[in-house]
Amino acid sequence: MSNEPDGVAPVPLKWIGPLHLSGNVMEGEQEVPLATYESPLWPSVRRGARISSMVPGGIRATLVDERMSRSVLFEVDSAGDALQALREIERSLPELQAVVAQSSHFAELIQINSQIAGNLLFLRLEFRTGDASGHNMVTLAADRLMPYIMERWPMLRYGSISGNFCSDKKATAVNGILGRGKNVVTEMTIPRAIVERFLHTTPEQIVQLNVRKNLVGTILAGGLRSANAHYANMLLAFYLATGQDAANIVEGSQGVTHAEVHDGDLYFSCTLPNLIVGTVGNGKGLGFVEENLTRLGCREDREPGANARRLAVLCAAAVWCGELSLLAAQTNPGELMAAHLKLERSAQTAAGAPA
Repeated sequence: MSNEPDGVAPVPLKWIGPLHLSGNVMEGEQEVPLATYESPLWPSVRRGARISSMVPGGIRATLVDERMSRSVLFEVDSAGDALQALREIERSLPELQAVVAQSSHFAELIQINSQIAGNLLFLRLEFRTGDASGHNMVTLAADRLMPYIMERWPMLRYGSISGNFCSDKKATAVNGILGRGKNVVTEMTIPRAIVERFLHTTPEQIVQLNVRKNLVGTILAGGLRSANAHYANMLLAFYLATGQDAANIVEGSQGVTHAEVHDGDLYFSCTLPNLIVGTVGNGKGLGFVEENLTRLGCREDREPGANARRLAVLCAAAVWCGELSLLAAQTNPGELMAAHLKLERSAQTAAGAPA
């Protein structure tokens, strides 16, 4: 069976910005590509990008941590045996790191987390993966580690190469606690005058809505490690435009929007602890993806991992822009729906569809 695609699924794409950023990864201006069928998303993110240009330093994007995980599962005779093996494995981290180094030039085992459930031992292996998002890299590393571990600790028997404690493409608490992918915080303090003139609302209204909608509303809905309005919209659009595994928006959208009034101005932040992006690997060989990554400045000659970190903070900044714009719109009765009707009908007319 051929691995060649049968066709293409074109998704409309626009470049939005520029976004103004500062922080521990990059500083300066950069437009970002968003591929989506939801045409109102472009002007919404554009409004946030415009706000980013009005404050010195723009959006402060801080990369807090980065790692990719794969959890392996072993079967044992008893929890006591599992605990004995676990303690010895934890003391043997340097040996396991040497095994991982043989599987890849870029995979680096940095930590092991664990859970024991009856006679089952789950090891959550945490890796650095350079410029790759790292799904295949960490699976290959885990595939090399498991035989070594079972030979060294024969009380352990193979259970699975993935035990769901990873946790890949699922809404779980563990990823938000331990992190999976890039952990990025974006923040800005926006002067009251800018909020009132360009967002047509007040800092107090946005703070109140964030508490009532993103915090209380999400609790009532049973949300899991998530308190935001629509991170998934910007994540999916950015992922599709840059050749990412789009299913990772499941854990990627588990983030927290936080807002406060500071001396009359609006402090607004978005925290994304599970931002999974890469600039090399599967999906990156397509022509339009290469063009977009080049235009984003993510094809430069940098140390391993630096291009992926740049991509991550740009993605997080796009999320910040769209989140701010939507919350501002939702403080005003009728604004959200009116914008959708106007923009979507305009898009249909431009495409030749009935208005």
